[in-house]
Amino acid sequence: MIIKQLSETLINQIAAGEVLERPASAAKELIENALDAGATRIEIATAGGGKTLLRVTDNGGGMSPADLALAVQRHCTSKISDSLTDIRTLGFRGEALPSIGSVARLSITTRTAGANEGAAIAIAGGKTEAVRPSPANVGTVVEVRDLFFATPARLKFMKSEKAEAAAISEVVRRMAIAFPKVRFVLSGSDRTTLEFPATGEDRLARMAQVLGKDFRDNAIEIDAEREDARLTGFAGVPTFNRGNSLQQYVFVNGRPVQDKLILSAIRAAYAETIPQGRYPVAVLSIELEPALVDVNVHPAKSDVRFRDPGLIRGLLIGAIREALARGGDRAATTGASGMMRAFRPEMQRPPQPWTPAASPYRPIDFGETANGFAEAPQRAFVEFSQPSARSTAPAEETRVSDVTPPSFPLGAARAQLHENYIVAQTDDGLVIVDQHAAHERLVFETMRTALHSRPVPAQTLLIPEIVDLPEDDCERLMAHAEEFTRLGLAIERFGPGAIAVRETPAMLGEMDAVGLVRQLADELAEWDTANGLAGRLEYLAATMACHGSVRSGRRMRTEEMNALLRQMEATPGSGQCNHGRPTYIELKLSDIERLFGRS
Repeated sequence: MIIKQLSETLINQIAAGEVLERPASAAKELIENALDAGATRIEIATAGGGKTLLRVTDNGGGMSPADLALAVQRHCTSKISDSLTDIRTLGFRGEALPSIGSVARLSITTRTAGANEGAAIAIAGGKTEAVRPSPANVGTVVEVRDLFFATPARLKFMKSEKAEAAAISEVVRRMAIAFPKVRFVLSGSDRTTLEFPATGEDRLARMAQVLGKDFRDNAIEIDAEREDARLTGFAGVPTFNRGNSLQQYVFVNGRPVQDKLILSAIRAAYAETIPQGRYPVAVLSIELEPALVDVNVHPAKSDVRFRDPGLIRGLLIGAIREALARGGDRAATTGASGMMRAFRPEMQRPPQPWTPAASPYRPIDFGETANGFAEAPQRAFVEFSQPSARSTAPAEETRVSDVTPPSFPLGAARAQLHENYIVAQTDDGLVIVDQHAAHERLVFETMRTALHSRPVPAQTLLIPEIVDLPEDDCERLMAHAEEFTRLGLAIERFGPGAIAVRETPAMLGEMDAVGLVRQLADELAEWDTANGLAGRLEYLAATMACHGSVRSGRRMRTEEMNALLRQMEATPGSGQCNHGRPTYIELKLSDIERLFGRS
């Protein structure tokens, strides 16, 4: 076998295959370079989903002609010197520009603030031209044309232009959230212009630009610290959720990441508060010393490794749950918006003209006596109206509205609709509560508190179950043996490559112990957590709570409804039922007035 030295062009193309997965990867690298250069305005223009054209213009510090010549060579960078333990910039490898130049037609024009003229350089398929003088504004313009023209095989794996353009938009959104002081503009023939004006220190305003104004109204601020790590950001209330995890944005030292450990922690923090198949909305930023996190794990720099992953996971789960307990027990404002939309079609229907033949009542003659005038509408109302709400006011009270509601978050009960929904009046609107869902959550929280406050009763197996597993799985399971014992599952080693199950949780009754242990082993291998057993126990508690709570169709007395409202206010997580659905919807007085055209 003869060993040969690869050419510089082929080396760059190999590197490009790792760094550049698609046009969005090139956009990410170029935007990171602009941010590292201190830009406060970044404009991105595309055509053909970024495959035909990708241009990034910034007002950063720019480069001198000598620096420009080095910038397009491999492993030349201004970001780090001789250590990977103190990385404080987004880029640090010096691979992006030469990698792009090896598979596309790349041109760079740049000028520093003190220079009289700019400089330009061009690379096509790995062939570099000499640096030449060029007119330019302060900053840098990087233009990429015909991406992957030098590697046609990679070009075949690209998706449609629309899909590639959407991926670039997502990159810009993530960067915009991470850097609210920078103005971003994304334009091109394949999309409408997307602009995010700088918001300075107001991070929530930038998040509202990217995620929509509803996020501002349904977000809870997070600011927590544990040892050397700090977590800041905003988490959406559980009832404000989405059908995928695309609106979960996480940053580590300002770098957008998509890390399994972090995503798993977010999922665990929202457990039992969001329906199956739905995902929370969150924007979280983790700050810690660069030496405590390794960002050099993947060429795309989207994965990171923490020196103490347990610390980061505990910080995320604890901070999010504290925030939800503090402000998550409220209905999302989108619920009221949905109610408003549901009412609008009826409001927009033109009223039918009145005709004497169409009415069973005679028209009122305004020349009648006062008694005659008063009796006609009263008689018509009694015969015509069929109220479906049961007033909570005592019989001796003449008007419900005369009673001043106490200043409680969920207000005072006023009526029960269809024996299932409680209507409560608040200081500035009304609340509609699903009595079964609300009470189901209260019962479940009581059972869960009892479940976690003491060891779960266990039943001893007459004959232990032996589970054959790989040695690595056995080691991971035994590392959590004490936790399993507290939950009623007693396991121990049974020679090499086997686990013996001696006790199982009594409340689960007859069960597949072997299947449970295998499931826990798989969960530990993938997520480094073993919540499957606790999840089964909580699922059983949730089922029992569902069957033991106030049923739909039961009439409730005023004091019962008010007691339910007060207990909801005192119980964490009461804003959602055990299945993650909202237990109440709030409608502000201003919303009601809009329904009637009063505002």
